[in-house]
Amino acid sequence: MNSKSLSGKKIAVLATEGFEYAELTEPKRMLEEAGAKVDVIAPGDAKEIKSWNISDWGDAVKVDRSLSQAKPDDYEALLLPGGVMNPDKLRLKEEAVSFVRAFGDANKPIAAICHGPWTLINAGCVKGHTMTSWPSLQKDLENAGARWEDREVIRDGNLVTSRKPDDIPAFGKAFIELLAA
Repeated sequence: MNSKSLSGKKIAVLATEGFEYAELTEPKRMLEEAGAKVDVIAPGDAKEIKSWNISDWGDAVKVDRSLSQAKPDDYEALLLPGGVMNPDKLRLKEEAVSFVRAFGDANKPIAAICHGPWTLINAGCVKGHTMTSWPSLQKDLENAGARWEDREVIRDGNLVTSRKPDDIPAFGKAFIELLAA
């Protein structure tokens, strides 16, 4: 793993019902093991959000802060897990899109996996970037001005993207290296 410490860094994870379980929990674990403080942020007032685990509902994850209480200025970086339902719901909530846009506008590190880039598209954060994602987002990303490549992980400036749960080790490592730089 990475020997660089993320001690003192606060990372926001924006998610809602239907996030892909491994795409939130594994990067969160990796970030915490590297010393970061990681807050799960969700719209509404839910105390926990239920995951989607490959083909059915999975375990719930505790919500640390509601989106209405979260401020992008309190965090060094943002993690956007995938799953189909999660980003599809988030990109329809202006509050969530504005939260993501604030990280992009401030050029803070953002990591998005699988369908997570959908929310980045709505926030206007993909134009001119080279990215990857779940293959079905290729045209969406290209139409929004990104260059799409089918790779395990891509780091373009302060943006880290990956395709699927199998990519999580490389995704987490690339995000931690970016944060530790």
